[in-house]
Amino acid sequence: MQRHELMDLLKTLKLYGMVSTFDETFTQGVRHQQTAQEIFGHLCQAEAAERKARSIRYQMGAARFPGPKGLDGFKFDHSSVNEPLIRDLYSGHFLEQARNLIFIGGTGTGKTHLSIAIASHCIKMGHRGRYFSAIDLVNQLEQEKEMG
Repeated sequence: MQRHELMDLLKTLKLYGMVSTFDETFTQGVRHQQTAQEIFGHLCQAEAAERKARSIRYQMGAARFPGPKGLDGFKFDHSSVNEPLIRDLYSGHFLEQARNLIFIGGTGTGKTHLSIAIASHCIKMGHRGRYFSAIDLVNQLEQEKEMG
């Protein structure tokens, strides 16, 4: 089978991670005298990594965050927020009990920043998340009430 035929087949099978790394993986494999099984294993790892990255990108879009935020950018020393609690929530352990998080506080206390940071990290760990402002949540509940 010719290279272009193989590339077309990989694309047909939607193995985009393999397509994007095929030449480099194959060249490196031959250079290092790897077996066909080893080269194929590296291609499979590339495909798995691509699928995970694609899933994270999709889930981050579906979460509808108003902007990117990370825990590193939050100034705990300028806030009355319980840092150990936030770091525990950031680890995602609360998901094991199927619990939701709701942040309540005054303007400028970091509710949005922390909720986005925690949810983003959980999505990167393979979970799903969704950001709602209080207004959006009330509007959605109202719509569901009208439809139900």
